[in-house]
Amino acid sequence: MKSAIIVFPGTNRDRDMAMAIKRASGQEPHFVWYTETEFPKVDLIVVPGGFAYGDYLRAGAMAARAPAMRTVVERASAGVAVLGVCNGFQVLTEIGLLQGALMRNAGLKFICRNLHIRVETSASLFTAGYQPGQCISVPVAHNDGNYVADQTTLDQLEGEDRVVFRYVDADGETTAQGNTNGSARSIAGILDANRRVLGFMPHPENATDPAVGGTDGQALFDGLVKALS
Repeated sequence: MKSAIIVFPGTNRDRDMAMAIKRASGQEPHFVWYTETEFPKVDLIVVPGGFAYGDYLRAGAMAARAPAMRTVVERASAGVAVLGVCNGFQVLTEIGLLQGALMRNAGLKFICRNLHIRVETSASLFTAGYQPGQCISVPVAHNDGNYVADQTTLDQLEGEDRVVFRYVDADGETTAQGNTNGSARSIAGILDANRRVLGFMPHPENATDPAVGGTDGQALFDGLVKALS
């Protein structure tokens, strides 16, 4: 599986993502600086986490207008798989590849810890390695992870099986306690209509090594390698 990682000023999870991808695929990803519009043909493009442009104006707003993102939109339209994690999820909503928006956390506090996540569907490139209803533990590190959308959009996402992950409590239930950032319907990750673009607020790349807290994110990368190689 050939992959590329888009890097902006303020990105801070690009190397973590590269290690996770190399661990699964055996291949080094290609790093793409935000000003580049030409880069090699790849099977997967990742918009990683961090604080692109320091989250000025609005999280992801400035990064969405970077030259490299024009190419990302073109490649996504051609069917290339795209993964946006944390700040990357914010960028994908700002660029219009995903519906909805990410707002300030409900408690107006930065959240940095492991959360319980429930896999809602295995019918995607990104979740084929999981079972529907499987609960995993994945770290988050965000200030603007509160997913919002109008009721029509939320119903559409639900009806088309495009809600991929939800925040849950330790018992695997969708509760206020488990939904610490206040996301609508406890949504942690969604797909686009073609099911080839995923926005996921938690950091699966930081859950691929037992030495740093667990491997519950590994199946996402293993599944991508299997599907895209």
